[in-house]
Amino acid sequence: QVQLVESGGGLVQAGGSLRLSCAASGSISSINAMGWYRQAPGKQRELVTLITSRGRTNYADSVKGRFTISRDNAKNTVDLEMSSLQPEDTAVYFCYASRTFGSYWGQGTQVTVSS
Repeated sequence: QVQLVESGGGLVQAGGSLRLSCAASGSISSINAMGWYRQAPGKQRELVTLITSRGRTNYADSVKGRFTISRDNAKNTVDLEMSSLQPEDTAVYFCYASRTFGSYWGQGTQVTVSS
């Protein structure tokens, strides 16, 4: 099992920045990809960004150039630096981790961007 705990959400004005952090614990040695998903009210959960254990990244088109994911394998953390935030970025952001035989989710952290 893998436990994921997010932190860093909050309220920010449009154009502002926020940093989310996620700490993994448990059976972390076999984690492959880590990343972030988000779910806005009335919408399906969607991928924001992923990073592999070797540092390869991919981003949703809607956040490219504004969000940056980073991972510290020694500390078992993954961070999401978000800039130029817009009201449409408002959502609950979930940390995600995958192993060969399973995937795991954090409890989510709210990000609200006011116009």
